[in-house]
Amino acid sequence: MDYKDKIMRRSHGGNYYDPLPSNSSYGGEFIETENDDLTEQLKDKVNTLKSLSIDIGAEVKYQDRLLRDMDHDFETTGGFLSNTLGRVTKLSRNSGGYNMLYLILFSLAVFFILYIFLKLK
Repeated sequence: MDYKDKIMRRSHGGNYYDPLPSNSSYGGEFIETENDDLTEQLKDKVNTLKSLSIDIGAEVKYQDRLLRDMDHDFETTGGFLSNTLGRVTKLSRNSGGYNMLYLILFSLAVFFILYIFLKLK
């Protein structure tokens, strides 16, 4: 096998390269040191990603718990409001509408008093 055949075997994507000298102890030590350094860098990056993914998992669990609590609170509030609205509707049907008129006038009076109070402050 001649030199041209060796270069043809080592070609990759049109880029030719010469092999590293294998009989030199300096080249092997250099490559071993570089591999160790790269391995340490990779371990550090993996540890960073691991701690980051653990933190993300904890945050997701916390947010999930908050959302479930909010969902429960909204369901409870919705039930309370629907019961209250049902009572008000039932009250307005039974009394001929006068109680609803009194309720509206009372609400307007409260809002007017609050408006005046906040305006003077």
